[in-house]
Amino acid sequence: MGIRDWPAGERPREKLLARGAGALSDAELLAIFLRTGVAGTSAVDMARQMLSEYGSLDALLAADQKRFVATHGLGTAKFAQLQAVLEMARRHAGERFKTRDVISDPQATRDYLSLHMARVEHEVFACLFLDNRNRVIAFEELFRGTIDGAAVYPREVVKAALRHNAAALILAHNHPSGVAEPSAADRDITERLIAALQLVEIRVLDHLIIGREAITSLAERGMM
Repeated sequence: MGIRDWPAGERPREKLLARGAGALSDAELLAIFLRTGVAGTSAVDMARQMLSEYGSLDALLAADQKRFVATHGLGTAKFAQLQAVLEMARRHAGERFKTRDVISDPQATRDYLSLHMARVEHEVFACLFLDNRNRVIAFEELFRGTIDGAAVYPREVVKAALRHNAAALILAHNHPSGVAEPSAADRDITERLIAALQLVEIRVLDHLIIGREAITSLAERGMM
């Protein structure tokens, strides 16, 4: 039986309009994105099969193009559509985040960075540049590759902070392995950046390491 033959209160789209998106399961939300299933399989059943195959909605959303289009019922157009939806979500989160004091709302900072960095397959080093009221001026990715003395250049971080006229900043980088434990190199580059930025009177509030399931704060660990 197709979704059109279901009672109105059980159809994902009607359920969303009546009760809000939060009332839907992962499979129901995915079914609305898919719009249609394939022969003999409803969009909801297809969504359930996909979630079973990938293990979670998060893993599905993070899939690269090659794997995504290889999934039965999907293709390049769906992949492009999904990437557009994810980018809109990131931009929406960014616009709301920039109005907040990052010190008074640390969870919002973690959510924002996780959205941008947790699923990146290569290592990324970035900064949140802040004004003198700890509000976000800009988020900027500065370096890619292994985080060590050769890959992160303090002078480039200082130049970026001055360009944004920042009063303070939060350092962040991801661990593609998914484990958010600080390494000796992480601690070393943090100390070097703090020293370099102190010369131009810019404060480093924290260095956050972004894993897939957790975020570690070097400030909370007493490492800076």
